[in-house]
Amino acid sequence: MRSEKISFKNAEGVDLAGALDLPPGKPRAFALFAHCFSCSSQSHAAKRIAQALTLHGIATLRFDFTGLGASGGAFADSHFAANVEDLKHAATYLAEKYQAPTIFVGHSLGGAAVIAAAADVPSVKAVVTIGAPFDPAHVLHHFGSQIDEIERAGEAEITIAGRTFTVRKDFLDAARGQDQGRRLAELKRALLVMHSPIDGIVGVENAREIFDAAKHPKSFMSLDDADHLLTNKRDGEQVAAMIASWVERYLEPLSETAIDLEGTVQVRSTDGKFLQDVVAGEHRFVADEPLRLGGWDAGPTPYDLLLAALGTCTAMTIKLFAAREKIPLENVSIGLRHDRVHGQDCQAGQGKIERITRHVDLTGPLSDEHRALLLKVADRCPVHRTLESDLRIETVAAAPAAAA
Repeated sequence: MRSEKISFKNAEGVDLAGALDLPPGKPRAFALFAHCFSCSSQSHAAKRIAQALTLHGIATLRFDFTGLGASGGAFADSHFAANVEDLKHAATYLAEKYQAPTIFVGHSLGGAAVIAAAADVPSVKAVVTIGAPFDPAHVLHHFGSQIDEIERAGEAEITIAGRTFTVRKDFLDAARGQDQGRRLAELKRALLVMHSPIDGIVGVENAREIFDAAKHPKSFMSLDDADHLLTNKRDGEQVAAMIASWVERYLEPLSETAIDLEGTVQVRSTDGKFLQDVVAGEHRFVADEPLRLGGWDAGPTPYDLLLAALGTCTAMTIKLFAAREKIPLENVSIGLRHDRVHGQDCQAGQGKIERITRHVDLTGPLSDEHRALLLKVADRCPVHRTLESDLRIETVAAAPAAAA
């Protein structure tokens, strides 16, 4: 994956800055990520979710709202309505420079903002909220008694999470009176509501209100024990994986990039040192090398994939045979390892030979005869036979691409 710094102007001519995280190869879709109140495009949630989405072929633009992060302008001049307008201009930037976004993802108050902005961005097919409030005015809970001072003096200094912001009365007015219920009822986009049941900043009851106000298609996914800011790296990656899985039905099929012939795989190099984009039919994933070898550890290594091919084929073969023969097998677990050992049986008696060690764990009320038979069946799996056959690999040059 790679990340490009971007900059574009909002409605007021203010420069907004952010990052566009791009997947290896051609993106399947573009997403726009709206960060939480007082956060930035560099927050844990924004970075982890955006970068994890790239592993699923989804390019993601995360940018700083006016007055936050690396963007220009003053936070005092920003408010909910201004954030919504910033989102629309970000969508226009993507459409003009890359591709119009089909996915909106909003975290916390950013979730409320993507709901408000979606109606004015025709390319958007799916909207995702993460820990979002139903009512944007929920953010005013952070201000406590200082709301009275803002109402009286027109502005006040507010400290949130150790940072001080100047908040004006315009901010209060823009947060209040937002008809999110109507927007949700008229959304006409697929909606995924994600929320942690233990969220201590925006209670999970907000997710219920959002879900109830929206019409189908809509889905809810619990984030279990995640905190509001998704500070745990694993939570951010899980959110990205769930978004990628859910949004699949709303994206264009992979037919343009997929290989039609079953059993054919396409591998494309990327900007990474080792990172490869792999397309197998309708499936897409990446292969890489570990950090210690100079890779990004973004996917399994080539030998991991080789072992996985043998392991999955072995398990499938054993399960199919057991079912056919009515053997009471409950589960199969295969552990594999590849290494090189001295070839004592080699003709020269010196060199090394390749070895794959396969540990087969069978569970269920099996007799000793059953276990012995199933272990023999393991050697009959097609991948095993291919690896031990007189395999020949032919390398040919692909025909040059036709000139446009």
